[in-house]
Amino acid sequence: MPQVKFECSCGDFTVDINPDWAPLGAARFMELVEQDFFSGVRFFRVVTQPRPFVIQFGIHGDPEVSAKWRNNTIQDDKVVESNAEGTLCFATSGPNSRTSQLFISLGDNSFLDGQGFAPIGKVTEGMDTVRAICDAYGESPDQGQIQHKGNAYLEANFPKLDYIKQATAL
Repeated sequence: MPQVKFECSCGDFTVDINPDWAPLGAARFMELVEQDFFSGVRFFRVVTQPRPFVIQFGIHGDPEVSAKWRNNTIQDDKVVESNAEGTLCFATSGPNSRTSQLFISLGDNSFLDGQGFAPIGKVTEGMDTVRAICDAYGESPDQGQIQHKGNAYLEANFPKLDYIKQATAL
């Protein structure tokens, strides 16, 4: 089972990727890791209120790189594992629309199972780091602005956002 270590501005965490849960999603994620896609990527959506929900990331800080992935979609995987606390899952905008955005569940999000969100792995070390990711801005960062202006937009408007220094396959 592949493992990926995330070195972040707030500490480190490790995710076990399970291709049996979602083979297409796991393969896309490992492709992104191998291409060093996540270096410098911000955790731009951190929803902890009214209950712990998700931490979302995966829009590249360079708008040109982001544009290359925006329409590079993969088909959906069947949901075989529940969206439990610590699971890693691709975000979607509808059927067969997964690209590079992911989220980590901060609690029991099993209600997402019936909506087609198929986890690809789970945080196995450093969940305390994940819980410590800056939630000061909630859902305020505009995803369209991130896509078109990248980290320049985020750094100017949301300077406290935590980010990934590097994601490495172990």
